[in-house]
Amino acid sequence: MDINRYMELLDRAEKLKNNTRHSWTSSGRHESVAEHSWRLAFMAYFMKDEFPDVDINKVILMCIMHDFGEAFTGDIPAFDKTSDDENTEENVIKEWIDSLPEPYKAELADLFAEMKERKTTEAKLYKALDKMEAVIQHNEADISTWLPLEYNLQLTYGEKETAFSEATRNLKKRANADSLEKMKNR
Repeated sequence: MDINRYMELLDRAEKLKNNTRHSWTSSGRHESVAEHSWRLAFMAYFMKDEFPDVDINKVILMCIMHDFGEAFTGDIPAFDKTSDDENTEENVIKEWIDSLPEPYKAELADLFAEMKERKTTEAKLYKALDKMEAVIQHNEADISTWLPLEYNLQLTYGEKETAFSEATRNLKKRANADSLEKMKNR
């Protein structure tokens, strides 16, 4: 790849370090999109023993790339995101992928299509972990950062996505227990 194009990609990716999410860290600051994606990839790596037949490197790549559209659009919390917002993000990603040289263009187009369809175990796992990372991060943040709607959302967010496997159901169960304990102790 041309070095100038490479540097452009790095510049765009850097936006994910600056773009913050609705989530707060345990130290009391907003979490960046990049921090969320990094920990999501970390979570995926440590699931490989639970999913020995899964291409865990593909799951990690999904985790790294899944919110890349937010390098263009910024983050919109899930409870505020509309179908128009999702379409805008999807279109900007498609345009960005179409601008890439091969083999990246074809590889990432296939990856994003697989993530959207969520038919493979890899795509299901990435999505379940994505939801759980947000729940876990909320549990780690001070409860004063929670919006009123998040008390219920903590217990329901990711329920559908985690239902596909025992490992992800167990993660959801543990996150829910942590949420309930946090709510009880506030």
